[in-house]
Amino acid sequence: MTVDDHPAPADAGSCDFMLLQNQLCFALHSTSLMMTKVYKPMLQALNLTYPQYLAMLVLWEEDGLTVGEVSARLLTDPGSLTPLLKRLEAEGMLSRIRSQEDQRVVHLRLTQQGKALHEKAISIPQCILAASGLSLEQLQDIQKNLLVLRRNLNASL
Repeated sequence: MTVDDHPAPADAGSCDFMLLQNQLCFALHSTSLMMTKVYKPMLQALNLTYPQYLAMLVLWEEDGLTVGEVSARLLTDPGSLTPLLKRLEAEGMLSRIRSQEDQRVVHLRLTQQGKALHEKAISIPQCILAASGLSLEQLQDIQKNLLVLRRNLNASL
């Protein structure tokens, strides 16, 4: 889909729709940057980066997944996930185990240290809620709307 596939907005003469502050993409991008900044000190205390935290969230939810399964849940490429997983393995958080049936498949298993880290991270969502200044219901509504937006955008590709 290209820009030419869509007609100009009704108020195209005003150009307000071209202001940075009116761009959904910028609102999403800048909010993502702020969220990452809020997470940073909490994750530094756990010796995790934000992408590592996301991978650990997936494994805390369901241990023993393959690299491909974790990659699919995080909407990322397995090749870009592998270096991150190798670092988590080097830090003793997980083990990467090649499948006996298919050597291309790598299973991820949390170590005791990786499982114990879950308990240390359990307060992070509550801290994010407090930092947001919103109610739990408001954040849940935003999340639902973002999921619908993501599905719609994915369908348009």
